[in-house]
Amino acid sequence: MSEPTPTGTVNTPAPVGTADSTPGSTPKASLGASVVAVIGFLAFVEFTSGILQGYYTPLLTDIARFLNVPDADMNWLEGTQLMASAIVVPAFAKLGDMVGHKRLLIISIAITGVAGVLLTFAHSFPLYLAAWTCMGAYVAWLPLEIALVWSRSRSKERPASVTRLAAGVLVAALELGAITGALVAGNRADAGWSIPTLLWIPAAFVIVCFFVVLFGVGETPDLAGGKFDTGGMVLITLALLALTGGLSLLRLLGAGSVLAWVVVVVGLGLIYPFIRYELRQADPLIDVTMFRNPALWPVFATAGFFGVSILGAQTPLSTFARTNPGEVGYGLGATSGQTSILIGAYVFSLVIGALLFPLVTRWVRPRIALIGASVLIGIGYLSFLPFHATYVEVLTNMIIAGIGSGALVAALPATAAAAAPQHATGQATGLTNSVKTLGGAVASCVFGIALLHSVTSGGTSTTAGSFSGYVTVWIMCGVTALVAAVLLLFVPKTAFADKTT
Repeated sequence: MSEPTPTGTVNTPAPVGTADSTPGSTPKASLGASVVAVIGFLAFVEFTSGILQGYYTPLLTDIARFLNVPDADMNWLEGTQLMASAIVVPAFAKLGDMVGHKRLLIISIAITGVAGVLLTFAHSFPLYLAAWTCMGAYVAWLPLEIALVWSRSRSKERPASVTRLAAGVLVAALELGAITGALVAGNRADAGWSIPTLLWIPAAFVIVCFFVVLFGVGETPDLAGGKFDTGGMVLITLALLALTGGLSLLRLLGAGSVLAWVVVVVGLGLIYPFIRYELRQADPLIDVTMFRNPALWPVFATAGFFGVSILGAQTPLSTFARTNPGEVGYGLGATSGQTSILIGAYVFSLVIGALLFPLVTRWVRPRIALIGASVLIGIGYLSFLPFHATYVEVLTNMIIAGIGSGALVAALPATAAAAAPQHATGQATGLTNSVKTLGGAVASCVFGIALLHSVTSGGTSTTAGSFSGYVTVWIMCGVTALVAAVLLLFVPKTAFADKTT
């Protein structure tokens, strides 16, 4: 078996050592030096992904001032990148299965890096928006990385265990990167660095990532090959553009917008011809028959429900913490520093959950661990209903939900890879991301509308979200998590587990 060449390309899987197939074996026993090295390189990539996700948020107001646009215009950044990511993941996942997951990872890193550099030169909002949208390519990193790890370990005795361990490490690196990015951005901004100078830091990390993957990671063995499904790509792109665009319009224009609803309906309607078209293809963009797989469809459904809380609830939780109870009778009245601690504790709980998942699955089946993680999220959010009056109560609820969320962030792509057909590993891991994104888009729209109702204090209108809106957020996040737990009961008991466990 060949070792990586100087360019990182291999034709056969690198040796991964001898696995210990006993139930009590440690994760280390399932790994060889080659796989450990690959996980280490990919962990740096996810650390960088975390920096991208945490670095820019504290600077958005400063960036708006630099570009001379209102704060409200910055909402377009989320909408356009959401649409881009929804389109990029299916295409990159399929191409990864066809021509190599490493190759597509490098391409997506290159696109993100060029976009990051362009941001440093952007002095107008249209250019900044275009570059920011292209940065949405980074969402393909984690699905491609999980596919890379699975492809290198699936011929060994405990591939699912190795993949779960790798997923936990990668997600932990991601969340640590998010914390680091937010802290560095705030520190350097307070030090008086200019916006162009500040934006070079994440761009530099992405550039380093490109060379780390190029020289440090081997290519997927046993590629599926085939012809790219251009017709399917056009259909799913139109459907996703219409659906996510319509949801963004609903959030911006309100539930009374006829145009927004028409666009959403068009997007939903286009999914049916896409499915019919894919079923007729010998080599489809997305193997839609995976949605009939008893081990996979609950995972995809769980990803969608999970997107409600992990992508849709974070802003409402932050604004609730900042709301002054002296004015409206609810909220914590927390300062910026106190809110940062709250969010930081939540993110750190995600790290704990991600690292606990592969350990827990040494004693219980992965299916049970997934159910447990979903239940934790449900308990955490539903606990807000009676317990939301003090800082300690809110912090406790967020940590409970965060541990479950961290486990699911790591578990969903890993379990999808373990249950997917060999030719569709990238598709399966990518679908967990795409469905999660759509769940978050729907939740963001619903939560935005729910919180929109004006609240008065002493006869004067305030900017605070309505309490009924916050209750809607908590109930939706809690109930969708519990529904996911119920759906996971339908997964075959031995799904996602190694044959030796």
